[in-house]
Amino acid sequence: MPPKKKGKGRGKKGKAKKRGEEDGLEEKYRRSALDVAVLKGHLALRHEVARQSQASGQELQARVGTLERELSKEREDKRDISADLTRQYKTMQTELGVRVHQLEGEVSRLRKQLGLCQDALQKERDSREQLELEKEAAIAELQGKIDDMETGYEKILHGCLDSLLTRLAESRRRWRDESTALHLQHKERLADFGLNPLDI
Repeated sequence: MPPKKKGKGRGKKGKAKKRGEEDGLEEKYRRSALDVAVLKGHLALRHEVARQSQASGQELQARVGTLERELSKEREDKRDISADLTRQYKTMQTELGVRVHQLEGEVSRLRKQLGLCQDALQKERDSREQLELEKEAAIAELQGKIDDMETGYEKILHGCLDSLLTRLAESRRRWRDESTALHLQHKERLADFGLNPLDI
């Protein structure tokens, strides 16, 4: 409702007052409009920041989802690798156990063979030593026989030589006697013919 008009004296003052009030209202309106504009700017800025934050949040959520999927895949790969390594380890452990068992059996067999070879070697050594002793005894016996035979042959040889020398001496003496007799006989015959044997 418009204010009531008063007397003329108060008319100018009332107009000035009214104008001042209008100016004040206008100023308030301008300030309010400016505040509203500033608030709208702040609101738009906040809305933009919220929109960007929401977009960043969605992007981060997508990134987190991607990372979670990658992490889950890596965990699954890690589980698969761990299971495969565990399987390989158990397989290798089993194979190693079998190989160790085989090697232990082979070592036991080779030890037995070594024991048998050592026994055979000892028997062979004993047999060889016995053979050497027998051979040395046979050699000593043969050497004794050879020495005895040498002594016997030496005696026989000396006996034969002595006998031969005796026979030779006897034959020489006999031949000398015979040759002397023969010379004398020839000398006598030559002398009968009147020949001197020294001249012939």
